[in-house]
Amino acid sequence: MTDSDSDEDLKRAIQLSLQSSRSEHQATKREIINLDSDDESTTDESPEEVATQGNESIRSKPAPSMGILGLDRKAMEQERLARKRRASISPPPPRKVPKISNHPPEVSAERLAHDQEFESMPVTQPSKLTFPNGVVKKTWAFGHPRQDDIKLEEVLEKNDLNLAVLSSFQWDVEWLLRKINSKTTQLVFVMQADTNEVKAQYRRETAAMKNLRLCFPSMEGQVNCMHSKLMLLSYPTHLRVVVPTANLVAYDWGETGVMENMAFLIDLPRLPAEQAMHKDEMTHFGKDLVYFLEAMGLDQTIVTSIHQFDFSATRYLAFVHTIGGAHTGEGEPWRRTGYCGLGRAVSQLGLALEKPLAIDYVTSSVGSLNMEYMLMLYLAAQGDDGLKEFNGRYISAKKNPEHKWFRLKDQLKKQVTEDFRIYFPSEETVKASK
Repeated sequence: MTDSDSDEDLKRAIQLSLQSSRSEHQATKREIINLDSDDESTTDESPEEVATQGNESIRSKPAPSMGILGLDRKAMEQERLARKRRASISPPPPRKVPKISNHPPEVSAERLAHDQEFESMPVTQPSKLTFPNGVVKKTWAFGHPRQDDIKLEEVLEKNDLNLAVLSSFQWDVEWLLRKINSKTTQLVFVMQADTNEVKAQYRRETAAMKNLRLCFPSMEGQVNCMHSKLMLLSYPTHLRVVVPTANLVAYDWGETGVMENMAFLIDLPRLPAEQAMHKDEMTHFGKDLVYFLEAMGLDQTIVTSIHQFDFSATRYLAFVHTIGGAHTGEGEPWRRTGYCGLGRAVSQLGLALEKPLAIDYVTSSVGSLNMEYMLMLYLAAQGDDGLKEFNGRYISAKKNPEHKWFRLKDQLKKQVTEDFRIYFPSEETVKASK
């Protein structure tokens, strides 16, 4: 970075600092955006419900001297002066910086062949669908050979990106916006804010960012954190749904070469104009995606526009989510989320079974696992919606040692011990890694 660049960064930081000190009532109303059109429609939404876009980094729990933008402006000035003094003596030493490609991934002949299967569908330019059937990819890691992995740039494909709805637990917005054309892409960031004061702070600090709004899922009741990671990426020809394990920070996406994650991606073709999938025609995947977005508190215009895409390719897939809090009331909402939702999804896909099941389970928190938790996951993977385990606990509370549940539980424990394979990084692996 040159000194002129540093000066520009400092000027921008000062401007943002001055803007964030203005009162909230000076904020102007923003515009509603949706997935099914490049146009925007106006709304009566209050300024407190809408936010805009920026160039600096968000932390999940900002330090007192740093806001949502993640800038310590005093430290920035000190670093700039230090760089200037060093430059007057000798040039800075070369740094090993990850090379980030801005080019979209090459499409293999096999993938093109898969794309051609969709040519008969009433969709504009279906050949542009890179992941028409859904795929799980490992994220790229700097310094390692590329083997069927994917970079964030290749996920986003910014040149044609109209709208991006991004949900994450950890954020580095300054880094993220270098990978998005913020002048042409509308952005919605779904993030954790557990108090009204934090929400107000985030809105003030992003008030100058015209293409960004913020969405804050409910943190009431038993909710301790907003940990969901999801991307909805809208293009002229399709919607890309991405479920990553990575937060929106550089090291999670491999740029330091010390971390690998996974991402599920599927491209859903846009329906012809004036057509939409009725809610009764949606696949289980689509219905549960909409249910999750509504629980998240996403703008209804965006949620409704989900129906402008063809979800047929997801009929063999399930969207399994976890929504925080208690789930009671009409419609048995407890069946739709968490491990109960997993069991329901397995059953809906016709995969439920009673026989022993081999499960591969990857975790970094092996010390937190216990037999009761593993039993719940095992039963859910067999297609149980939680009632078998719940009824078992109720019977246990009544202390009826003759009930068949106890024999079944002993049998399940044996199956879990034999067939539940747990993968986790050993101390040796961690020490030997980068």
